[in-house]
Amino acid sequence: MPRFAANLTLLYPEYPFLDRFAAAAANGFTGVEYLFPYPWPAAELRQRLDDHRLTQVLFNLPPGDWDGGERGIACLPDRINEFREGVDQALEYARALECQQLNCLAGIRPDGLADDKARQTLVDNLRWAAQRLAPDGITLLAEAINSTVDMPGFFLDTARKTLAVLAETGEPNVALQYDLYHMQIMSGDLVRSLRQYLPQVGHVQFADNPGRHEPGTGEINFDFIFKALDEMGYSGWVSAEYHPSRDTPDTLGWLRASP
Repeated sequence: MPRFAANLTLLYPEYPFLDRFAAAAANGFTGVEYLFPYPWPAAELRQRLDDHRLTQVLFNLPPGDWDGGERGIACLPDRINEFREGVDQALEYARALECQQLNCLAGIRPDGLADDKARQTLVDNLRWAAQRLAPDGITLLAEAINSTVDMPGFFLDTARKTLAVLAETGEPNVALQYDLYHMQIMSGDLVRSLRQYLPQVGHVQFADNPGRHEPGTGEINFDFIFKALDEMGYSGWVSAEYHPSRDTPDTLGWLRASP
């Protein structure tokens, strides 16, 4: 049975954010993630984790102006100093929350930025970040996000492209964040690709497609995939990152059905 975590940014929208920790624990989750911790004091988040015996599985590096439409700044040559400051901020939170994985959002390449320049900037930033995080034993993840539905123009939109960029950093503490929803949109063939890339996968996320709702609302066979992950020997976290189609506890049939 995979180790399931709850993404508290998307799950439990019926509760205020800080109340979602208790809700997740009550439903049987032992790990949590969310997009960004930065609006809340690290000590307050730490207390919620301790109160409910939860592991902080993951969060993202600062993404730039998220509310203004930015989806990461790691591929932008004119934002390198801001990126590095963001890594330091994330590291402070990671230490406080004992979080061993941080995800880097590559960003959307502007039309006027050459592809090779964006790629080199991204590689250099990932290398710098990985080296900065290594003394604390933290793995730096990079995620492939679909560029056709959710984030048009996102620079890393396939697992193959993401792994090539990670390999170019030359750093040992980098890994792929594999999101079943995004990869179903971009390539499908999920189990075969997971098996191919598994040695380089550090984290798995999921939602059904289309709609990005809970398992059973779309075309993905999650029973088959979860069983396959077990058979492959995957020992990392598998995080529910979907928009519940109704109150979150009513969407957790997939969790209750897991052996």
